[in-house]
Amino acid sequence: MTPVEVWFDGDCPLCRREIALMRRLDRRGAIRFHDVATGESACPLDRATLLARFHAGEDGRMLSGAAAFAAMWRAIPLLRPLGLLARNRRVLAGLERLYLAFLKVRPALQRRLR
Repeated sequence: MTPVEVWFDGDCPLCRREIALMRRLDRRGAIRFHDVATGESACPLDRATLLARFHAGEDGRMLSGAAAFAAMWRAIPLLRPLGLLARNRRVLAGLERLYLAFLKVRPALQRRLR
């Protein structure tokens, strides 16, 4: 099984907390995490694009937003049911709307956590 690749903003305190949780839940090592802020790993997209939205690679496809979160969830047994549910177009569309709303408040949340 090919690991899911996840690119995240290591300069974002909110992102660091979430990725720390995902790392703890990923007991099988099914996810490869890449900190875009450090630039240590090869990025499949330009840095600005990777920092603007959450990205993940699954089965050779690059996903972003809610679809990327769903791919990460599918790799973690505890969250897999939610990730599978997100394969439904309507569920994924609802999750994407929530993600877009989150992106609007993300800067304020980041400031509070710094």
